[in-house]
Amino acid sequence: QVQLVESGGGLVQAGGSLRLSCAGSGLTFRRNNMGWFRQAPGKEREFVAAISRSGGSSYYEDSVKGRFTISRDGAKNTVYLQMNSLKPEDTAVYYCAADLGVGVSPKRDEYEYWGQGTQVTVSS
Repeated sequence: QVQLVESGGGLVQAGGSLRLSCAGSGLTFRRNNMGWFRQAPGKEREFVAAISRSGGSSYYEDSVKGRFTISRDGAKNTVYLQMNSLKPEDTAVYYCAADLGVGVSPKRDEYEYWGQGTQVTVSS
């Protein structure tokens, strides 16, 4: 019923940029806070960024502040993650997720719906 589908991952050189997209269906898009998480091999899935229902508030993990920007387009039922100044340590599978809670959250367990992930690889 609920689907979140990520796209836009790939291989990029350090210092380059990528824009990830997550298209949602089967849910009331504007009702959900949305988040991006990432998981590198052998590591826990970690929070990257989140955005409120209206798009008016956002929250970022410290290591990506100033480099990544989360945004959303209600008309397209899509959330984006613009990633600039990419570093090799950004290499991971990136997942989008939908949160039905009151506000944006960095907590993985508070997100109910998840996409399949898209691989981002940053070469040195």
